[in-house]
Amino acid sequence: MTIQVFGHKSPDTDSTGSPIVWAWYLNEIKGVAAAPKLLGEPNTEALFVLDRWKLEKPEIISGVAADTPVVIVDTNNPAELPEGINDADIQAIIDHHKLVGGLETKGPIDITIRPLACTATIMVDLMGEAAAKMPDAIKGAALSCIISDTLEFRSPTTTDRDREVVESLAADLGVNVADYAAEMFAAKSDVSAFSDAELIRMDSKEYEVGGKKFRVSVLETTAPQIPLDRKDSLMDSFKSVAAEDGVDEVLLFVVDIIREEATLLVPNDLVKTLAEKSFGATVSGDTVVLPGVMSRKKQIIPNLKL
Repeated sequence: MTIQVFGHKSPDTDSTGSPIVWAWYLNEIKGVAAAPKLLGEPNTEALFVLDRWKLEKPEIISGVAADTPVVIVDTNNPAELPEGINDADIQAIIDHHKLVGGLETKGPIDITIRPLACTATIMVDLMGEAAAKMPDAIKGAALSCIISDTLEFRSPTTTDRDREVVESLAADLGVNVADYAAEMFAAKSDVSAFSDAELIRMDSKEYEVGGKKFRVSVLETTAPQIPLDRKDSLMDSFKSVAAEDGVDEVLLFVVDIIREEATLLVPNDLVKTLAEKSFGATVSGDTVVLPGVMSRKKQIIPNLKL
């Protein structure tokens, strides 16, 4: 039976590209039938990457049948995976996020969770010498994943190993990292076609803080004024999105990649209190700028408190 390889819901570039990279490895190097899948429509940056490297968009699935062999990448959080994931035959997990717990397997499996900025970096290391056999399109996918997750090395999650892999892949491909990153971030910043609800869910994860469930959404952009010009309508949509998704509140951080800061939208006193307690900020309006905040994984989630 073909192994399904997929990342988290609301797939970003890493959760789009890494399943493609690992499915290639399983098929071509390990001789095991595998297919990349997506748990939703990829964001604009991920779509740009697929087009740039002439990669076929993986099939979007809403669930997995019991006993289906799967490899989970770029997450280990059951809330970000299909319902019934524990009934699937989970064969491996490759991730760079904290261990959440809750996944159950049918037997011993390979689990690799490393403190690197990107799943694709881990995959290159796991491949060893076989990584050199990646065709250009697969190298391009891996390169794109790491540039995206490190925000071209601006993110505090960036490690020396992430840089080394990017530099090696870029050299192999003849790609100028700065120029290519600018193209990727421009694609990511083009959000005009998306509804408010789509923007809120585009790059979001659910977390519980102080007994409250939050949808923590991040919009990484080189043109922050575009989403900020829509802040009133976005905040009006928070309640309906929260109700539909079964959470208490939405937190939306607009990350300015160039200025290296985040703007948090503050629709009510609950978010105001959270911003002040979590980031030592003083909130006087419906937004607050958080200098240096770039990473949900390293700077936002660990600091959230009520």
